[in-house]
Amino acid sequence: MKIVITGATGFIGRRLIRRVLDEGQGHQVVAFSRDAARARTRLPPEVQVLQWEPVVGPPPAGALDGAQAVFHLAGESVGQRWTDTVKARMRESRILSTRNLVAGIGGARERPQVLVSGSAVGFYGSRGDEILEEGSSMGTGFLAELCRDWESEAARAKDAGVRVVESRTGIVLGPRGGALTRMLPPFKMFVGGPLGDGRQWMSWIHIDDLVGAFLHAVKTAGLEGPVNATAPTPVTNADFSRILGRVLYRPSALPMPGVVLRGILGEFAEVLLEGQRVLPRKLEAGGFRFRFPDLETALRDILT
Repeated sequence: MKIVITGATGFIGRRLIRRVLDEGQGHQVVAFSRDAARARTRLPPEVQVLQWEPVVGPPPAGALDGAQAVFHLAGESVGQRWTDTVKARMRESRILSTRNLVAGIGGARERPQVLVSGSAVGFYGSRGDEILEEGSSMGTGFLAELCRDWESEAARAKDAGVRVVESRTGIVLGPRGGALTRMLPPFKMFVGGPLGDGRQWMSWIHIDDLVGAFLHAVKTAGLEGPVNATAPTPVTNADFSRILGRVLYRPSALPMPGVVLRGILGEFAEVLLEGQRVLPRKLEAGGFRFRFPDLETALRDILT
């Protein structure tokens, strides 16, 4: 199977590539990168790396020919202070790159069977304790609008006869990257605790389950459209802090006041202080089995 991946050198992309190669089924992996020379030093030698400027135009001619699956994971990091410039980069890196990738898919002589494109649970906005499934309505705010437009661009690949899965991914937990790199330092310094009042929901997923869900989406012909890529047991921020503290043998009762977090992170702080309670109904209905369905098991796998 020929597999094409954008965002291949990122936290999720590298784990996905490793999993594909470890399956030992002779898959051909092609990675698109804005800096192909640098990417070759970070990826296994078996991976073919091609230069692609995603906001400029479609991928190189012929690069997508014969690919069975395309994973589109590229995009400017959401986890930073949202200035107007950063928000413009976030939109451009997702909307234009997806538009150009879909154009390349449409122009391929032998088109891919499935496109698995990134999105986020931010689509649902801030909804308190409401349980959110794939059929739930869109929320409000910048991130919700970004996810909507991102998914709309990916969905255009259906016009070329390609099955499209839009992965509404939660907080990804894993070693050597992702959300935990920011969460761990306060706990290790004995000053960890909830953000704000701690009542906001955190919809999380272990990186190995996320990669497994991606590959499950490729193999499951009936799975398409928005798919919540989250563990089946979301937790409140207070419970997340308590469990993380227990795994690390550290206290977890010192809260970060919302006003302080807003001063540090600006508008992005609202994402951390509000959250969503998301359930992976489509994955479970499609037969996917989580290796790490509960938070403590996931954290102990990663941290111990």
